[in-house]
Amino acid sequence: MVKSIEIKRLIPKKGMIKLKKAILIIAIILVIILIGGVCVSIILNATQKIDNPIATIKMKGYDESIVVELYPEYAENTVANFIMLANNGFYNELKIHRVEDTLIQGGDSSGDGTGSPRLSDLDKSIEKDSDADELYAIPGEFQKNGYENNTLKFERGVIGMARGDYTSYSSSLKKESYNSAGSQFFIMTESLASLNGNYAAFGKVISGMETVDSISKVETAVDENKNEETGEVTKTETTRPATDVIIESITIDTHGVEYKKPKTNEVFDLYSWYMKTYSNGSSTTHTH
Repeated sequence: MVKSIEIKRLIPKKGMIKLKKAILIIAIILVIILIGGVCVSIILNATQKIDNPIATIKMKGYDESIVVELYPEYAENTVANFIMLANNGFYNELKIHRVEDTLIQGGDSSGDGTGSPRLSDLDKSIEKDSDADELYAIPGEFQKNGYENNTLKFERGVIGMARGDYTSYSSSLKKESYNSAGSQFFIMTESLASLNGNYAAFGKVISGMETVDSISKVETAVDENKNEETGEVTKTETTRPATDVIIESITIDTHGVEYKKPKTNEVFDLYSWYMKTYSNGSSTTHTH
């Protein structure tokens, strides 16, 4: 009769226990490392700074471009509007039509501060001069208009959106005034506290202020008006450059971030409002 042969374990019982403990410890360490890696990834994603869009404004006749960092954290819709107009070529060949001691202003399609952009300037899918190609404006992202987060002050180098002010016609037209910006922008050469909270600041010059300063010092035009009856000529100083100051191009680097089409509203028609309001002798019921 053949006796069964007991096969001895290769690893003693005590050794097996130690091995299990070692494997358990390694597993725990791996889990800790994995959890730590996930936590670090979450923290990095939460704290990682997304590069702000950078606008490069190239001026004809000036060697140094004006480079502006845009701040969507203060005025997201305003920044989106500026980006889309610029990258669609809207600003190319437009004028700086206003220069003062404290700022320069441009970006108007008419060249004199009276123009407004059209929806086709914003969205190339809209046929130019079609029924859908309306004039538009954007909401004013500043504190007086309910945008409390825009705390950016109008200091030297800050860029803001120009808008209309219709309150001289009626104190009731604040909303229409606040939401009348379109494409015109201005860049500060000095601080002006009276603008804080009243206009949408949305970026700041990070290089090229020498060009801004040079533009602000150009000679301005003088208008002459002749009285046909007396022949007397009166001269009026203006803020319009005597020689055209032309924007060659504005391009925006968004660092791969896609900005949504901005929210828009209809342009306020002051003439229609005036005719409707003051017709039939009703002007006495309105405050100026």
